[in-house]
Amino acid sequence: MRISAITNWAYIITVALTLLAGGSFILSSSFADLERRAVEQHLTVQEIADELDIAAEKRSDDIRLYVMRGDEAELAAFYVDENAERGFEALAEKARTNGATEQEQVLLTDIARQAEALDEIEERAIAEMRQGQRTAAQQIVFGDEHNRLQTALLADVEKLSQMLTARTGAVLEDAKEKSDIFGLLARVMLTLTAIVFLSVLYFVVKKRIANPIVTMTGVINRLARQEFDVEVPHLDRRDEIGEMNAAIEVFRANGLERERLDAELRKDQRIKDLILQMMHRLQACQAEHEIAGIVSLYMPQIFPDMAGALFIQDETHSNLLVRGTWREPKYAKVSLQPSDCWGLRRGRPHLGDPADNDVICPHLSASDLCNLCVPLTALGDIVGLLSLEAEDCDLVINARVYLELIAENLGLAIANLQLRDRLTGLATRDALTGLLNRRSLDEAINRLGKREPQGNQSCLMLDIDHFKRFNDEFGHDAGDAVIKHVASILVSAGVEQSKVYRFGGEEFTVLLDGLSEDEATAFAESLREKVAKAPLSDRGRFLGVVTISIGVASAPEQGTVNTLVTRADAALLIAKERGRNRTVRSSSLVKERV
Repeated sequence: MRISAITNWAYIITVALTLLAGGSFILSSSFADLERRAVEQHLTVQEIADELDIAAEKRSDDIRLYVMRGDEAELAAFYVDENAERGFEALAEKARTNGATEQEQVLLTDIARQAEALDEIEERAIAEMRQGQRTAAQQIVFGDEHNRLQTALLADVEKLSQMLTARTGAVLEDAKEKSDIFGLLARVMLTLTAIVFLSVLYFVVKKRIANPIVTMTGVINRLARQEFDVEVPHLDRRDEIGEMNAAIEVFRANGLERERLDAELRKDQRIKDLILQMMHRLQACQAEHEIAGIVSLYMPQIFPDMAGALFIQDETHSNLLVRGTWREPKYAKVSLQPSDCWGLRRGRPHLGDPADNDVICPHLSASDLCNLCVPLTALGDIVGLLSLEAEDCDLVINARVYLELIAENLGLAIANLQLRDRLTGLATRDALTGLLNRRSLDEAINRLGKREPQGNQSCLMLDIDHFKRFNDEFGHDAGDAVIKHVASILVSAGVEQSKVYRFGGEEFTVLLDGLSEDEATAFAESLREKVAKAPLSDRGRFLGVVTISIGVASAPEQGTVNTLVTRADAALLIAKERGRNRTVRSSSLVKERV
């Protein structure tokens, strides 16, 4: 029940009890007045009876004294009493107005009749006395008839007195009883009014208002401190306090929802920050393994509940090789073909959910997890694949937008890196042989010259003997075949520290880190022999034996690193002058000059 309804009912009950108490007080006062009037009536009636009794006796005494003594004073007193007695009608009327009953009025009439009879007898006695007949007068006032009437009159007066006393006493007792009853009722009503008022005051103020407000104040204070985990007491009330409690519950629910949204917003912002960091680092990558390392580092932070792998397309564009994994995916293969993935086939993300009866990619055919394959594309070309797996498909679906954003930027990063590698290759490598070109050689010599010496450094300058003959006899295609043939032998026979360059035309340069001139010369001889022993044919034509001439130079024993190529080239010229198909060391030229 609402507090307003309680207070309204309490007000109505209090007013009703107050009215009842007021009515009881009024009735009690009325009966108190009745009691007072009954007392007055009782006293008045008693006074009437006493007056009648006294008047009757005194009159008889006065007349008897008169006839006995003959004293006129006694006669005067008699007439005074007679005048008083003659006021009997007034006394009777007074008795009637004071509620005399019919029986009492009959008795008053009898008393009046008897008094008149006595008057007549006593008047005769007075007449006899005035005529000098005292004896006759005495016989009249002391006679049997006078005594009988006197006795009857006094008896009727006594009877009247008793009747009046009984009646007025009953009326007085009844008035007093009713006055007491209504007085008690009024006090009871006032007591009930006070009890109702105090009960309502206690119930409403303390139980219904104070206690809940104290409890809700504590809850509100905690909610003000952002402690939305506080339990709001459930008050099943349909009043103002219940509405306040409901409002607090709504405020708490809104606070929890706001906290949830804030947490999601913070989580979302953290994901965006991590994605942004990853994008920045991807832009600075110099190789595919760096891209794979960054992706493997950031993906578990962005999506901690998902495992996955990064595939990058190889140079042949026929296979995708796994470059990085995170959180140990169960179904990541080392390599896959584009036809093994529905995402690569369709060119768009593909969600494979075993519970949804959708097709699963062939490379994940045994998977019982939710899988998402996101192709990595750039300018319409596929460059890789993001393969992710999770136990809960909702996680994958909710993260799909971010995954597609990552895939878009990752595809661009891989494509840019591959494009840069291709451009770098075009700028630093020979298109025919795939070897580093003259420009790369110059940069390598400059780098070696700028750094502190860290051991021996040797250089080989090679030239294909009689190369013009192959072009003249077999054509330029055959000449290109000879150049590629020699380049392949140089690469396959090279030591770990060696780098092979195409210097220009039919000339090659080999830099050997950590080899002395003697070791470099021995290596050069092995190369020369391998080339000479490897017959060459092109398009079914035998091109003959290919030989090479080699010049060897080293540093820092014979000179600086910056002069390595010059000194090795000078030794090569001497080798060609001496008949080709030989190795000449630059140090031998110095000795010959000496």
